[in-house]
Amino acid sequence: MSLTIDDVRKVARLSMLKLAPEQEAQTLSHLSNIFSLIDQMQSVDTSGVTPLNHPISLVQEANQRLRADEVTEVNQRESNMANAPQKDAGLFLVPKVIE
Repeated sequence: MSLTIDDVRKVARLSMLKLAPEQEAQTLSHLSNIFSLIDQMQSVDTSGVTPLNHPISLVQEANQRLRADEVTEVNQRESNMANAPQKDAGLFLVPKVIE
């Protein structure tokens, strides 16, 4: 993927960040390096590689002990909603922050 300085400016504007021209150029360089690394990783053929469940299993036999997927806490919706300044149908209402 190829980025331009206009892309950096747009992301900065949407993020409500003010970048100096030298920061824009530096950010473009950093993001281009990241996208280059992503492209490099995506080009590797991993079709014959077994998925890794846990990094420790590379060096020793790992047995993951997982708990049962059960509800362990009581429903606290009402007590949480009691502190909300604005709510509607069990949902928190917040100001719009993204265009």
